[in-house]
Amino acid sequence: MHDGCLASALTRSQNLYRAGVVDKMLRHPSFHPRLPIEIPNMKSFSLCHRRVAFAAMAASLMSLMTCCGAIAQTPSTIGNVERLDDSLDQYIAKGTKIEVLAAGFTWTEGPVWVPAKEDGGEGSLLFSDIPRNSIFRWSENKGIELFLQPSGYTGNTYYGLEPGSNGLMLDAKGRLVMCEHGDRRVSVLTTDGGKRTIVDNYQGKRLNSPNDLVFDQDGNLYFTDPPYGLPERAEDKRRELDFCGVYRVTKTGDMTLLTDSIARPNGIGLSPDEQTLYVAQSDPQEPIWMAFPLKSDGTLGQRRVLGNASEAMKEFPGLPDGMAIHSDGTLFASGPGGIYVMTPEGKLLGRIITGGRTSNCTFDSDEKWLYMTADDKLCRIRISN
Repeated sequence: MHDGCLASALTRSQNLYRAGVVDKMLRHPSFHPRLPIEIPNMKSFSLCHRRVAFAAMAASLMSLMTCCGAIAQTPSTIGNVERLDDSLDQYIAKGTKIEVLAAGFTWTEGPVWVPAKEDGGEGSLLFSDIPRNSIFRWSENKGIELFLQPSGYTGNTYYGLEPGSNGLMLDAKGRLVMCEHGDRRVSVLTTDGGKRTIVDNYQGKRLNSPNDLVFDQDGNLYFTDPPYGLPERAEDKRRELDFCGVYRVTKTGDMTLLTDSIARPNGIGLSPDEQTLYVAQSDPQEPIWMAFPLKSDGTLGQRRVLGNASEAMKEFPGLPDGMAIHSDGTLFASGPGGIYVMTPEGKLLGRIITGGRTSNCTFDSDEKWLYMTADDKLCRIRISN
């Protein structure tokens, strides 16, 4: 999540606060007490921080009700598909609509598909709501359920507006691996319950706030570490690293800094042949998607810029963020206003336009659906195959 997205969520929260929504919600018969909300100790805050924290809590409460109500709703549609090349038709048939599966969250991120064999059912989607420190699950039959809270911060004091988990991924054993903002680590949810830390520091200094991740077939982990999860972002006094890194952690636990030259590394992905590492940069001064050759020793070659979102930012809100790589190598990368479909060479085939800030996307197991986290919504679009 970057500054523009935070502003959107905060504005929504402040409007709820001014309208006195919280008091009404707590009395509402449909309020769901099983979905816990962490209420910080306000006494030690400045007036400004109390207002911000209370506003975030108000948004969290409202979104719980909206989310619960969304389970029984018939999916609506939003946006449109912009076709810039005929080859987009092989992925998205003409006339295909963007479905809204659920809405009313605070800021959605990090979607990952869980195959039926892993969730013991029909297959499901997990995704983060970062400000609410929660992971939700969506399935065709059950709709939205709370899966995990807290998801990214286990402390007992207020920790900014983005304490929760961000990027999610399954490891080779089918376990959920999380980029945690508040606890500043990459962790794994064990099959017997509880989490274990995979990595939380580089050379003894705590990470900023791990953002997104991907595994290769050998079990090596690649992840990005911008400062978005720190309460004061890059200027936070708790920050210990003076750069934003892209890292590789081998399955034996050895950690390597691949590059510290990217101002705001965000989304990350691997080509199907695992010869190329893709990284999105959510820096308004240089909003780009990049491709790095992966050398045999695990280091990176010279970067290649696939696309620049500067012009698109004049049309839609948002920045380059998360991505999903199709099995044929085509990139589905979030950017201003939606998902940008581009070839490995950087040719833009078209855009799946949600119209708002769109953080991330992922395919289901059969690549029949592309699931998208778009601001306060969970969406999907049918993929041709």
